[in-house]
Amino acid sequence: MRLFKREQRSLFGEILDWMLTPLLLLWPISLALTWLVAQGLANKPFDRALIYNVQALAQQVKLGTDQRVQFSLPQPASELLRADETDLVYYQVRGTLNEHLSGERDLPLPPAEEDKGSSYEVHIRDDEMRGLEVRVAYTWIRLNPDGKHPALVQVAETREKRSVLAAEIIKGVMLPQFALLPLAVLLVWLALVRGIKPLSELEERIRARQPDDLSPLDDKAVPMEVAPLVVSVNDLLERLKDSIVTQKRFLADAAHQLKTPLAGLRMQADLAQRSDSSEEDLKKSLQQIGRASVQATRTVNQLLSLARAEGGGTNLTRQACDMVRLTSEVLHDCLPSAMDKGMDLGYEGVEADTPGVSVLGNPILLKEMVRNLVENAMHYTHSSPERTGVITVRVLVDPYSKALVIQVEDNGPGIPESERELVFQPFYRVLGTNVDGSGLGLPIVREIAQQHDATITIDAANPTQNPPGTCFTLRFQAPA
Repeated sequence: MRLFKREQRSLFGEILDWMLTPLLLLWPISLALTWLVAQGLANKPFDRALIYNVQALAQQVKLGTDQRVQFSLPQPASELLRADETDLVYYQVRGTLNEHLSGERDLPLPPAEEDKGSSYEVHIRDDEMRGLEVRVAYTWIRLNPDGKHPALVQVAETREKRSVLAAEIIKGVMLPQFALLPLAVLLVWLALVRGIKPLSELEERIRARQPDDLSPLDDKAVPMEVAPLVVSVNDLLERLKDSIVTQKRFLADAAHQLKTPLAGLRMQADLAQRSDSSEEDLKKSLQQIGRASVQATRTVNQLLSLARAEGGGTNLTRQACDMVRLTSEVLHDCLPSAMDKGMDLGYEGVEADTPGVSVLGNPILLKEMVRNLVENAMHYTHSSPERTGVITVRVLVDPYSKALVIQVEDNGPGIPESERELVFQPFYRVLGTNVDGSGLGLPIVREIAQQHDATITIDAANPTQNPPGTCFTLRFQAPA
């Protein structure tokens, strides 16, 4: 329950509501309980007076010589019963035959089914007399030897004095509470202000930071309840720092990689514009411009793929991907280029929809990963009439661990064992290959593989032959 409705939630207001609401709800309950306790306290002294009066009247009930019940009320006792100016006092005496001996005839009798108890034992009950609530004390007196028909003595008193005393008790208890309630609210307010002060201090420290300050906050300088929030903020700052580093690296990589083809484009354009350029020189310049533009386009596409792979992280949209189908689509796209180069591009392995070939991941990135492996093999594998370049792509399921394995094998020059780890670094290229490239394909493959809990290894396809060729192996985690 909220006492005050706000457009925007306030932590201070929420805590204040949940502290004051029970306090204000319990106050009327406390008032009702105090009233009940006050009624009990107010009854006790007056009940004792009633008991004394009943016992005094019971002493005046005797059994005469004729075995008839007699009752004589002395004048002082009668005046004592009538002396109260605030309340009305009634009494009644009945004999063993339920005959009326003295007092008010219309005073209500005790319940018939009630146990009469022992002689002279006083009972108390609440009743009504002439439209007024009364408190009645009564006792049974067993005068006959058999004790079957006892006499009855009752004294009743209205409840005015009791109500006045109960009201006085209520005033004595509740009036101080009226004075203490605002003080309690004030103390709660001050306690909350002091309790949330560390949050205000944390806010001031964050506001005082420079825009480029992404260092973690001190989670030891805040209360234990706020520490998880600070840890989460630190995690966010760390991820933001990584994102900024990735962006800066991407910009630096883009500037570095585009500098060469753009410089070539500018130089060839300047050569083509010379007045003494022949038609043949112009054609060569245009061809160079075309090759430079293709290289620039490929570099930009790979930079964008690397940025997408590095920035994907845990926010990837994942779905079940059939790697046989994705690999087939990549081979279909790369086949025209392989045929132009005179290469033998083929597939070996299981068929689509085979159990175990499905991977939970992002289909765009997974397809990009396989494409980069195939294009990398096509790029570094030479094909000639004397020796045809052969590239084989395999999708297999390990019969023992049931893990999915993807291999891209070629009969190219191979990668020396000392450089197999270096080729996964951005812009690193194996020396002596004399092949144009950006050095981004394999880093993209490793990044996507890591995001899909896969590992990639490099081995020689045919260690005993020269050239040995290269075999890239992607191994996904086995299903649970």
